Amino acid sequence: MSNPVSIAILGATGAVGTELMELLESRNFPVSRLKLLASERSVGSTLTFKGEKLPVEAVQPSSFKGIDLVLASAGGSTSQVWAKTIVDAGAVMVDNSSAFRMEPDVPLIVPEINPEAAAHHRGIIANPNCTTILLGVAIYPLHRVQPIKRIVVSTYQSASGAGARAMEEVKVQSQAILDGKEPNPEIFPYPLAFNLFPHNSPLNAEGYCGEEMKMVKETRKIFNEPDLKITATCVRVPVLRAHSEAVNLEFTSPFAVTKAREILSEAPGVKLVEDWQQNYFPMPIDASGKDDVLVGRIRQDISHPNGLELWLCGDQIRKGAALNAVQIAELLIEKNWLKSAAAMAAVG
Repeated sequence: MSNPVSIAILGATGAVGTELMELLESRNFPVSRLKLLASERSVGSTLTFKGEKLPVEAVQPSSFKGIDLVLASAGGSTSQVWAKTIVDAGAVMVDNSSAFRMEPDVPLIVPEINPEAAAHHRGIIANPNCTTILLGVAIYPLHRVQPIKRIVVSTYQSASGAGARAMEEVKVQSQAILDGKEPNPEIFPYPLAFNLFPHNSPLNAEGYCGEEMKMVKETRKIFNEPDLKITATCVRVPVLRAHSEAVNLEFTSPFAVTKAREILSEAPGVKLVEDWQQNYFPMPIDASGKDDVLVGRIRQDISHPNGLELWLCGDQIRKGAALNAVQIAELLIEKNWLKSAAAMAAVG
């Protein structure tokens, strides 16, 4: 990549925002100018990028003038407020919130799965939910070889999914419990330290929470399989960083375990972690800070001849959020889709 672009990070002081900065630097992204945007309470602070201290600015209508690319991670309501301003300014927004994911004309992209869909955007590209990304990276290589008929997934989601303040809350609660005091929940509805609970996003009429339905709907859209059968149970667990998922896959016919291991050992964005003698498989502590989705404990489902079981762990802040967004940005530059999309939005 050799064409420098002007970038704004919307939500720069959050957990994902700071990770975006680190990735832009470590991956040598061609940044000509970097603008850091956040709410009024962050104004006056600075963040370091490539040895230079950059000021954090309050987002306003003029913030996007001369900007080519906006990496947004400030929440759905903020993305909705500024989306039109960003596109009208000629920039492309890669949005980490759920605000636009299911919009028909907004591509929902995981570069390892459906990169070609990014070419059809009109100024906005959506970053999928963290659990959806991790699941898709791990199972799509199998789906390409032999279609998946049904997915049953249970997630074990770390505090990082709720942001930096939630991670700090778990630390404080843990110390309180160890000191014999009552843990005080503020970010989460219930204490998470030494505890777990089903994901507390709103429930629908069928009893599925919003997080679970994100996995269902987003996976279908990314895979371009609108009738794919998938059910999910999402649980918040007392882990600081990196999510885990137990996955049961039903294929249209038997899928050899040895073949699945061979495919996943060569799949982009996947690292096979299996030591059956030591009973050592992916763990959140090993996935934290890593780019790859760790996959292991691949085995035949003894209850169904066409079934496979697997276990995965992945860093929610990196591949589950910031890294996927940066990979989308890299794709736009590599394919020259950044300029063409901006031009399309301007005339359309």
